[in-house]
Amino acid sequence: MADPFEEEGEQTVSINEYLESIEEKELEADLVLGGDEGDECTYAKGYMKRQAIFSCLTCTPNGNAGICTACCLSCHDGHEVLELWTKRNFRCDCGNSKFGQFSCKLFPNKDAENIENSYNHNFKGLYCTCSRPYPDPELEEQEEMIQCCMCEDWFHEKHISLNSPNEIPRDEEGEPLYEDFICKTCSVVCSFLMLYPSTIWAVGGQTGAPITTVKDKGVLEDTSQDGGSTKPDGDPSLKRDDLAADGNSESVPGSAKTVIGESSQKHNSSSQCTNHASSSVSCVLGVDPVAVASSSDAKPLFLSKNWRDTLCRCQKCLDMYKQKNISYLLDKEDSIAEYETRAKQKREENLQQREGAAVNFFNNLGHVEKIEILNGIADFKDEFLSFLASVDPSKAITAADVHQIFENLKNKRRRVN
Repeated sequence: MADPFEEEGEQTVSINEYLESIEEKELEADLVLGGDEGDECTYAKGYMKRQAIFSCLTCTPNGNAGICTACCLSCHDGHEVLELWTKRNFRCDCGNSKFGQFSCKLFPNKDAENIENSYNHNFKGLYCTCSRPYPDPELEEQEEMIQCCMCEDWFHEKHISLNSPNEIPRDEEGEPLYEDFICKTCSVVCSFLMLYPSTIWAVGGQTGAPITTVKDKGVLEDTSQDGGSTKPDGDPSLKRDDLAADGNSESVPGSAKTVIGESSQKHNSSSQCTNHASSSVSCVLGVDPVAVASSSDAKPLFLSKNWRDTLCRCQKCLDMYKQKNISYLLDKEDSIAEYETRAKQKREENLQQREGAAVNFFNNLGHVEKIEILNGIADFKDEFLSFLASVDPSKAITAADVHQIFENLKNKRRRVN
């Protein structure tokens, strides 16, 4: 292995810039993994509301299986593995019948199949309506993609049926002003959103934003609400869709009637939504959402911050969500924003635990060991400060300089011993 200090031609960076870049990469990984340490297979947890999922093309080249973080690290190390970001209501497939003779090292006793899982072309490494891989080997510069919060597929900006990418709600620095995006195909399923106040739509560059005359239809009047937010990074996993136009979707046995973005909600989402409902709750729309919204044109939608909180929870609307298999929209834990919030909390907790573990380790050392560690730190600090005082501040620190610092420390320790 080449010595990392031998890369003399690298771009010069400051220590602070280097540390910040490392921290950013660690944070990005934690947000994707949701704080999962990857030490145990998640199969025993059942169909999790949301978790990081991977597809191993070495074991399942047809793209009909997904594995959890722990199995990706322990069982499929060295394989061709695709990162699918997160999937909703998914259970780890590692080692089941789809993997032939291959057995999971962490949780070998799995059912033959997870019949409530859903798969599509993302598991083959293909995305968008154009079914291209990401990164695309035919492109010198990769194009930015946007993820649909319902089907969970990723789309190139030029393929989301807008006249121009400039119509996407962004701030002056190019950061998203929307919390969720719904693709054109999925918008057909949730056309009832057109009946809601304009506050659910992200405000920005979008020029064909849905506009409804809510007053004429007896719909809930506009209420004060934050107009959009920075959208959290999403995940490139995609659910089956009987209504999808591209025909790339696949469905496992037992889920032939699954609708966009829904693997299965039989055992959790519908019951959770019912907890919010009451027979005395009146519909905030004031009209039949199925009858009125069914004629709406299909178009990509950009939703503002906390738009899900606005959704009606009367019994009629709850029945509609259940019929459309989109009850997950009412579950706060389903959203990527909530997933990443919990991931950040876990990250902070883990960092505090590590700091505490380091302090406990030091406190449990004997007096001699403590002195040796403190002397070592002091020696390195003195040598480094001496080096900085002797070099030209306008010149970059080279690999040879770093080698010399550690060589001086070795020589000093030899003299002491």
